[in-house]
Amino acid sequence: MASLGGGHGLYQTLLAARRTGAEAISAIVTVADDGGSSGRLRRELDIIPPGDLRMALAALSSDSEEGQLWATTLQHRFRGNGAMAGHAVGNLLIAGLSDVLGDFQAALDAVAKLTGSAGRVLPSVNLPLNIEADVAGLDDDPRVMRSVRGQVAVASTVGQVRRVRIIPERPDANPDTLDALHKADMITLGPGSWFSSVLPHVLVPDIVEAITSSDALRVVVLNLSAEPGETQGFSAERHLHVLAQHAPNLRVDRVIVDSESLPNESERVFVQRAASVLGATAVFRDVCQVDDNGQILNKHCPDKLAAVFNELYSEYASEAE
Repeated sequence: MASLGGGHGLYQTLLAARRTGAEAISAIVTVADDGGSSGRLRRELDIIPPGDLRMALAALSSDSEEGQLWATTLQHRFRGNGAMAGHAVGNLLIAGLSDVLGDFQAALDAVAKLTGSAGRVLPSVNLPLNIEADVAGLDDDPRVMRSVRGQVAVASTVGQVRRVRIIPERPDANPDTLDALHKADMITLGPGSWFSSVLPHVLVPDIVEAITSSDALRVVVLNLSAEPGETQGFSAERHLHVLAQHAPNLRVDRVIVDSESLPNESERVFVQRAASVLGATAVFRDVCQVDDNGQILNKHCPDKLAAVFNELYSEYASEAE
């Protein structure tokens, strides 16, 4: 199983992937982060930003006592006001191992060995990327488009993001990422910050070609809701339209939509039409997490998502026979 994304969305997907019983999991992670600890290390050491990669390693850490100790340690952030303040231990560990081993992927694999990882964590490309967006609504005239650069700036803009691109444009995909996609029997894309964590993957031509040509079950996991900032006011349908606009050659099989977030049948018809542009069928399932008090949380439930993954794969395998 290969899962593409970044940040908290990919974290939840990887937890779900582990619960499916998948024999091998590949986490394919976007590399455009420029904020916080990751941004500081990226600028100071000229390395791939490690933050989203660290989160993926934590998600895949063994359930053993030792594995969970490492997972907690990777996520731990230093406090205070000094030079270390805000840095995550895992970010520093990845950066340090990269220096010692002379290879960034070797550093990720070394951390995976420490954590007893259930899979491998792979950068989508082997260099840090920048995100640049065309944003409307930053001037008095709403028709004027302004360019906004940087993942943090795009994710937090008060304007409306119309389109994003990555710099450098059309980079070569990480060969290990392409190998993982070719070997996977299921490929997932999303959820996550749509413009800054999900779309950067499909702006890499090699990745789009690998997904589209794959015989695997290809699944888009739609966000539960629009995010303040970059997708403010977006409907589920709009998320899919934007995906198709940025990657017109992308083809997938299923789009998972949370049924509780979209109970209206007429809206579901529009989502189904948007999914068909990608060659996919939308499936509506309850995949939202609920706390102990019955309150709905704005994140995917790993157990529910895993059950849907298994359901869809079982159907797909039966159809292929």
